[in-house]
This record gives sequence, C-alpha cells and structure tokens, in this order.
Amino acid sequence: QVQFVESGGGSVQPGGSLRLSCAAPGFSLDEYAVGWFRQAPGREREGVLCIGYSGDSTSYQESVKERFTISRDNAKSTVYLEMNNLKPEDTGVYSCAANLMRSRCSPSVILQYEYTYWGKGTLVTISS
Repeated sequence: QVQFVESGGGSVQPGGSLRLSCAAPGFSLDEYAVGWFRQAPGREREGVLCIGYSGDSTSYQESVKERFTISRDNAKSTVYLEMNNLKPEDTGVYSCAANLMRSRCSPSVILQYEYTYWGKGTLVTISS
C-alpha cells in the first residue's frame, strides 16, 4: 500500500520559512501530478498547490502566490513545498497526495476526489 510521508513541519514566527517534503517510498511519481493540501483548525481541507509531471505548477490559493513554491525530484520520488513569509493564517496540517488520473494539474480548481495515497500530514504552526 503506497502512502505519502510528509515532513518538515514545525512552529515558526510570522515572516518565517519552512520547507516541507512529501516522499513516496517505492513509488514512481514520474507520470503523475502531485498536490499539496492543508487543513486549518475547524475548516475543511483545501488544495494549495499542484505540480505536474514536467514541473509546471498551479496555485489554487491567491493568498500563497509569491510566497509558496512547489517543486519535485522524481529521482527521489519526493515533492517539496517551500513556504516563505509565513502568516498565522497558514497554520494547519499540510498533506500531499498523487493524482493518478492526471499528469498535469487541473487549471483552476483542484479536484480532491482525483487524489490518492494521502499522507498523514505534517503540522505547521505560525505564531508569535
């Protein structure tokens, strides 16, 4: 059973940075889009960013544009989320999953039902 493993979360002050990793041991990500999602306390899970098989990315949250960057290393079966200038509203559990139905990201709305192999997530807390 494939399951993504997220890491890199933690507690930082506003304005700080974190780099999250999403690894899929034993699974080749080469042909699939991979998405990062987050769930804030008391809210539903939302899509944040997606990266296609070729490295093209799509952002689904206006609030993270120019602050968050997604990248991938297919040789390591790992996808990264670089987060800069973090804000308290970025607090939440960040998780990743693969879209086995697409090699490219959906253009405007992330369709969570298309994603599988969900990880358990890593907690990000932004607080002064």
